[in-house]
Amino acid sequence: MPAIDVRSLDGTKKGSATLDDAMFAIQPNVPVMHQVVTAQLAHRRAGTQSTKTRAEVRGGGAKPWKQKGTGRARAGSSRGPLWTGGGVAHAPKPRDYTQRVPKKMIALALRSALSDRANEDKIMVVESFGWENPSTKVASQTLDALGLDGKVLIVLSREADEVAAFAFRNLPHVQIIEKGELNAYDVLANDWIVFTSETLSLTQGGDGK
Repeated sequence: MPAIDVRSLDGTKKGSATLDDAMFAIQPNVPVMHQVVTAQLAHRRAGTQSTKTRAEVRGGGAKPWKQKGTGRARAGSSRGPLWTGGGVAHAPKPRDYTQRVPKKMIALALRSALSDRANEDKIMVVESFGWENPSTKVASQTLDALGLDGKVLIVLSREADEVAAFAFRNLPHVQIIEKGELNAYDVLANDWIVFTSETLSLTQGGDGK
């Protein structure tokens, strides 16, 4: 099991933690990550788009002109797709974009994403965010002290890190997530993944120390 430094909020080393090989040291499965991320993004689609077909638009019941003798192309309705105010050909209708993905694939994609970030040394563990009052300024200074640049995903505990969640939520390049909501897409969408000692331990099933 590889070891990783546990740092204080000012960036100094406070100890070390071991990363579970099953979570952070597997060979990333790129096809599975792609399938799971695609399914996640598809699930976010509202699927509420809707336009009217020629059968649904108002009017057009009368034949525009007689069939023969006018020199113009024959027409039976003024609400066809070629007409202004007409219906839409192959009109999009509300639909469900959800893709079913087995739970084992979802878990493998998350392990692959975490392993990819670990291979790039983009995993960081801090001792805890022991703030008594939320401060966005202090949160920003903490990220600078830790040397975190780019987009940062911070894994927090609902019970222990409520103040930290309020402190980080106004920073545009920071995403906060609860330990139980960790997923492949959010891991891959951020440059750094930051755990506390508690959330790392719980993510690894209690074997984080």
